[in-house]
This record gives sequence, structure tokens and C-alpha cells, in this order.
Amino acid sequence: MREAYHVELDNLADRLSGMSSQVADAMERATRALLDSDLKLAEQVISDDVKVDDARADCEEKAYALLALQAPVATDLRIVVAALHAAESLERMGDLALHVAKAARRRHPDPVLPEQVRAAFAKMGEVDVRLARKAEEVIRTKDVEAARSIEADDDEVDDIHRNLFSVIMDKDWPHGVATAVDVTLLGRFYERYADHAVSVARRIVFVVTGRMPGYTGSDV
Repeated sequence: MREAYHVELDNLADRLSGMSSQVADAMERATRALLDSDLKLAEQVISDDVKVDDARADCEEKAYALLALQAPVATDLRIVVAALHAAESLERMGDLALHVAKAARRRHPDPVLPEQVRAAFAKMGEVDVRLARKAEEVIRTKDVEAARSIEADDDEVDDIHRNLFSVIMDKDWPHGVATAVDVTLLGRFYERYADHAVSVARRIVFVVTGRMPGYTGSDV
């Protein structure tokens, strides 16, 4: 029975790593759609989002079944609880990629981004996809050091995001209010995507160590 139970835990981790791969693909395609005004890619991201939603529902169903039927304790309980939180974060990452794709579709055939911010979004997209790929690996390996390294990559996205504000707030910004709003919202989508990848990584650290990163309370 215990062997079968641990097979179920491994299957749950496999589902989560699969979700991470899905949302990495989604953001990669959404960024290409945004930069290239590629309507076909944007539509693919939009239509595929339901698969991410279904994957979350499947993960949650499996996790709740394990809680109800197996009454896990200690590390096993941490795995199940972390899986519930991670599935939620991964679904949000898929939703954020969806928002990027919808922006590309809404403005098509016109480009969404002015030339002066394209490089910033290309870089944020690259880092976001790298974060999701790392999260996929961390879920499979439970490598704590790799999980912690994700926060350093998130800092890079934060820096680019902050710099975008200085660009659009410059008095010489020539692209008008509508474009400034688009850039602001899109920048937020990329920044939040990275934050959710960090959240997934922190859950893996919690599984392995029993503590969330940054916890400062005393033992009881």
C-alpha cells in the first residue's frame, strides 16, 4: 500500500512538472506573438489555455484524494499541500501568458510594442521562460539550491520592469497614453509570471526543508 501511495505522489509531481512545461511553452509563444504580431501563435496560446486549467483541476483532484484517503503526515503531507499551492501558481502563469497573447491579438495587425521597449520585453520573455523551465526541473528533482537560484532570475525581471516605468514616464515619450497603458499592463504580466515561478520554487524548498524561504519565526 505504501509503495502504491508513493507512486501516486510521484505521479502528482509529474503532473506539476508537466504544467510547468505547458506554461513555459505558453509564455514563449505569447512573447513571439507579441514581438512578431503573429496572430496564429496568439490564437494557439489562447486556445491551449484550457489545457492548463484542466491540468490544475486534475492536480487538485489527485491531491485532495490523497489527503482524504491516505491522511499523509510529515514530508508526504508537505508534498500534497505544496502541490495544491504550486498548481494554483502554475495556472496563474498560464493565465498571464494568455493575457499577453490576447494583447497581441487585440492590436493585430498593428504591433503592440514601440521599438524602444521591444528589447526589454524580449528579455523578460526569455527570463520568464527560463524560470518556468527551471521550475519544471526543480519539481522533478527537488533540488533546493536550484530552487533558490530562481529568485536571482526573478530579480532580473524586476529590474527590467522597473526600468520600463522610467521609459514610459519620460516627458519625451512619443507614443501616447494608450500605448503607455499597454506597456504598463504587459510589463506587469511578465513581472507577475516570474513571481509565481518563485512561489513554485519556494514550495519545493518547503517540501524538502519543512520551512518556507524567508521564514523568521522561532521553533515551537
